[in-house]
Amino acid sequence: MDRVRQEKVQRFEEFVDRRLNPDLVKAIAQSPDTSRIFVDVGLGFHVKFTWSEALKNISIREEKLAKEIEEGTQSMASIKAHIKLVLEGIRELLNLPD
Repeated sequence: MDRVRQEKVQRFEEFVDRRLNPDLVKAIAQSPDTSRIFVDVGLGFHVKFTWSEALKNISIREEKLAKEIEEGTQSMASIKAHIKLVLEGIRELLNLPD
């Protein structure tokens, strides 16, 4: 029983070394000033914000994304309506039953 357990542990350790360790990244850092943070503002740019500025920026981005989602939803609904209209026209042209 002990040998079976050792083999399982050995296989698990090999799996960790082969699959998981290459993806692990260790970062050891010290930050003397935690009153400011870097925020990704897009296109690879990061801006140093205070916490309150970062929260304000995040809320503005949330509003923008919510607006884009709403516009996308309306666009999809319009496209769906046009597809149904075209399908109905095709049915009428081919005299197909509903």
